[in-house]
Amino acid sequence: MKIINLSEENSVLNHFIAEIRDHVIQKESMRFRRNLERIGEIFAYEISKSLTYEPVDVQTPLGIASCKLNSDQIVISSIMRAGLPLHNGILNYFDKAQNAFVAAYRKYGKDNKFNIQIEYASSPSIENKVLILADTMLATGSSVVLAYNKLAEGGAPALMHIVCPIASAEGIDYLSKHLPHKNTTLWVGAVDEELTIKSYIVPGLGDAGDLAYGSKL
Repeated sequence: MKIINLSEENSVLNHFIAEIRDHVIQKESMRFRRNLERIGEIFAYEISKSLTYEPVDVQTPLGIASCKLNSDQIVISSIMRAGLPLHNGILNYFDKAQNAFVAAYRKYGKDNKFNIQIEYASSPSIENKVLILADTMLATGSSVVLAYNKLAEGGAPALMHIVCPIASAEGIDYLSKHLPHKNTTLWVGAVDEELTIKSYIVPGLGDAGDLAYGSKL
């Protein structure tokens, strides 16, 4: 698995990452969602550089222009609900992409232990396509692996890009060991070293789903 950490270079992405972390700024849920969307757009642009392009002639009012356009079949998938603003940002740049949605959540038991439950997935076939899997927080990494396995039941993609603005070092290590797909690139905006006993990323940013859409039962 190839890992690309965009925070290693100075760019406006670092500004948006700082804002979604800031406990004062993140109180504005609309701004939090918009920042995640903008982060998704930046990742989409960077991913676009690695895709396949073919020459296409475009008729203008005055002549014909030769352009290179992406020829990949792309499927964008988010792990609901925290991944939705990020998903939308990626979709803004890949407007012809197909879309998938995975409903996953943590089901807690005793001693703060939990299992990831996937109740529902809506997806086109991803076989031999480019899969972009968006998850705002990569904590343990188990939800990403389970989501991929669910999406790939009908066939594996040719390439996979995983987009996680905030990732834990432990989660990255888990993906490296457990993702079955070898042609995978993990894109992150920051890597945090600490994961608590409840598998919360520190410093992290809190509960991205609650910050984007309000608290849940």
